[in-house]
Amino acid sequence: MNSKNLLLIFTRNPELGKGKTRLAATVGNETALEIYKFLLSHTVEITKKLNITKQVYYSENIWNNDIWDNNFYQKKIQKGTDLGERMMNAFKDGFNTGFEKIIIIGSDMHDLNQEDLENAFSALNTNDFVIGPAEDGGYYLLGMKNLEASVFNDKKWGTETVLKATLSNLDNKKIKILEERNDVDVYEDIKDIDAFQPFLKKI
Repeated sequence: MNSKNLLLIFTRNPELGKGKTRLAATVGNETALEIYKFLLSHTVEITKKLNITKQVYYSENIWNNDIWDNNFYQKKIQKGTDLGERMMNAFKDGFNTGFEKIIIIGSDMHDLNQEDLENAFSALNTNDFVIGPAEDGGYYLLGMKNLEASVFNDKKWGTETVLKATLSNLDNKKIKILEERNDVDVYEDIKDIDAFQPFLKKI
């Protein structure tokens, strides 16, 4: 195992009526929850074989008997008043523990695989930062070798300005920008993707 690499996975506890609210506005709470559980399972599939340390950061409570196997994933709680502070605290904790390359992802990326994550860690061999731009103007992945607090501050999280503002914080740094990908937030993100049709037929 590469003991100096750390993958942070930010996740919401999958509970009815909580999370994926913009998607639920179109498909309903129950279907939105089913879709989120499907995305969580996909995130397990693409991360469980990575030979690095993996930490799952829950939004509400740590669930011990869930899809995140305690043998492969360390479990923690997100701490902070907004997404930026919660991510910064997770990175800070990782660097303080001695990790040298840290990457964070969410758990709503159907458009991501294990090789993408391996390539992102490799990119940090020759770059200070790695970032995966999302189609909605945010990012689906962020990685660094030293804590850069500015990328977590003064952002309008969940808006189309996040990526641009983050890149402006890093304009004098060496950055690897990955392929643009699509995270799942609203109905339009999934309506034409085969994997989601079984869920959408129930609407």
